[in-house]
Amino acid sequence: MLIADLDGLKTHYRDDGDPHGRPVVFANSLGTDLRLWDKVVEGLPQGLRLIRYDMRGHGLTDALAPPYSMGALISDAEALLDHLAVRDCVFVGLSIGGMVAQGLAVKRMDQVRAMVLSNTAAKIGTVQTWQNRIDAVANDGLEAIADTVMALWFSSKFRKTAEVSAWRSMLTRQPLEGYIGCVAAIAGTDFYTTTAGLTLPTLAIAGSEDGSTPPDLVRETATLVKGSSFHLIRSAGHLPCVDKSGEYVEILTTFLKDIGHI
Repeated sequence: MLIADLDGLKTHYRDDGDPHGRPVVFANSLGTDLRLWDKVVEGLPQGLRLIRYDMRGHGLTDALAPPYSMGALISDAEALLDHLAVRDCVFVGLSIGGMVAQGLAVKRMDQVRAMVLSNTAAKIGTVQTWQNRIDAVANDGLEAIADTVMALWFSSKFRKTAEVSAWRSMLTRQPLEGYIGCVAAIAGTDFYTTTAGLTLPTLAIAGSEDGSTPPDLVRETATLVKGSSFHLIRSAGHLPCVDKSGEYVEILTTFLKDIGHI
């Protein structure tokens, strides 16, 4: 277990693979932790430095009092990469992690040379939609939304497997303060203007059965970045790195090779 004290925020992370390899950094989605990327890390080629961390308020990273700002989440990632002396990484972010990727790419061009925007967008949902989510979990806990979230996260086929119960448990065991804090950060974020100014190599990934960030929304965000590519994974939900991990690894590996990161 690795814990970095980043200006008072104790951040849980993993640093796997070749310590001298080119870095790939993974940021988790709302309601998950760094285990979201287990299958991907296991499937990627040797020779890469693979860094994962629990976002503020998730997993084993400190859950401070909500609300959080997207700027704070971006600064958390920035501080971790500085702590690990990471430069020129490929930053892979899913959902809220993809929002962090966009903001970090604008703020720290030295840290991010390319990004993967997985099941995310420059703006996700509406302020009212997210306030409804906050109200629901504040009143009744994460258990109250768990079944609805599973339907958004995973394809209908995957939801019939025994594995889905583990992901449901991961969601319901997240710190309530951290979940609410990150929901507030998403609600307050609109990166259309800043993301449209980016020119770094970018891969956008969507799942055909994603109920949180539908393919058209992901594609729209991809078009903001000049020269970006878009890939749709069929029969996948909001977390294709889980329910279609093999295809996800193939797509990511191809991108890393295309940009010369492998």
